[in-house]
Amino acid sequence: MRSIPLGPGIAPGPAPERSDAARNRERLLGAARELIREGGTACLTMDLLAKHAGVGKGTVFRRFGSRSGLLLALLDDSESAFQARFMFGPAPLGPGAAPLNRLVAYGTERIRYVVEFGDLVLAAEKSSPGRFEVPAAVLGQRHIDMLLRQSGFEPEPWLMAGALSATLDPERILGLVRRDRVSTERLAASWRDLVTRVLAGA
Repeated sequence: MRSIPLGPGIAPGPAPERSDAARNRERLLGAARELIREGGTACLTMDLLAKHAGVGKGTVFRRFGSRSGLLLALLDDSESAFQARFMFGPAPLGPGAAPLNRLVAYGTERIRYVVEFGDLVLAAEKSSPGRFEVPAAVLGQRHIDMLLRQSGFEPEPWLMAGALSATLDPERILGLVRRDRVSTERLAASWRDLVTRVLAGA
């Protein structure tokens, strides 16, 4: 998965793919999305994707490396767009607002993102070596850490950033939404109250 862009409109990483390689990649990702729509992320395997796309299994593994790589590739575009918004987009999510306002906006938008892409986010996390090592999780925690530091939070803002990040854990959010019927609005209000109290206490 791509990480936070280096600047507006600048994407880090390798050089652009050849047009035929890019078409093949999109063909495989399109087939994967169809399988997920039909049976959810649990049914998505490298074997089934190869069969559905009409290619050899070796082609799928060469393209994505593993099921984890495939799931992260499926999240790539939406996650990169979200990262660009909170790093370079308009305030209050992007730069230009007070740290507290940016924290409130970040949590609110992350909650909405998880509710929309939750199953894919969870599958990608569980397929990775460590759920907290997924690039999106690492970058999100660093962003919260940065905003805490900008607000003057002391001591150990990195430790508080980890605690706040746990509040936005996809499994927790989806459990509250699906099991306990908590609305995204209530979750966002709870996040706003939490970060407001954290910074007020600092």
